[in-house]
Amino acid sequence: QVKLVESGGGLVQPGGSLRLSCTADITLDFYAVSWFRQAPGKEREGVMCLPSKFSTSGKSVTYADFVKGRFTISRDRSENTVDLQMNNLEPEDTGLYYCATYPLNTGCSNPPSTNYDYRGQGTQVSVSS
Repeated sequence: QVKLVESGGGLVQPGGSLRLSCTADITLDFYAVSWFRQAPGKEREGVMCLPSKFSTSGKSVTYADFVKGRFTISRDRSENTVDLQMNNLEPEDTGLYYCATYPLNTGCSNPPSTNYDYRGQGTQVSVSS
């Protein structure tokens, strides 16, 4: 069983920033990784996806309009993480953020696929003054 662990969540004021990290006991370079969020009372939303470094499609995918250029997704190969940098946070960004992986060497589907192989427990993001 693959284990994914998210970190970096917390309480931040509107306009603030957080950097979420997703790490795993597999080498994430080989896997597409998506970030999702689950806000209270709302459906799960895809946020962004980064394809496997070995897929034919090398472009990240932004799933949601709410990202609006505020979020970026990237890999830290030395740390084996896929990070979600979130800037200019709004109260509407509050929710549980989790990462998920897909089969080996795949790209990112659009719309986001919930048919992932593994997901983490999530990290809570709260944006409030």
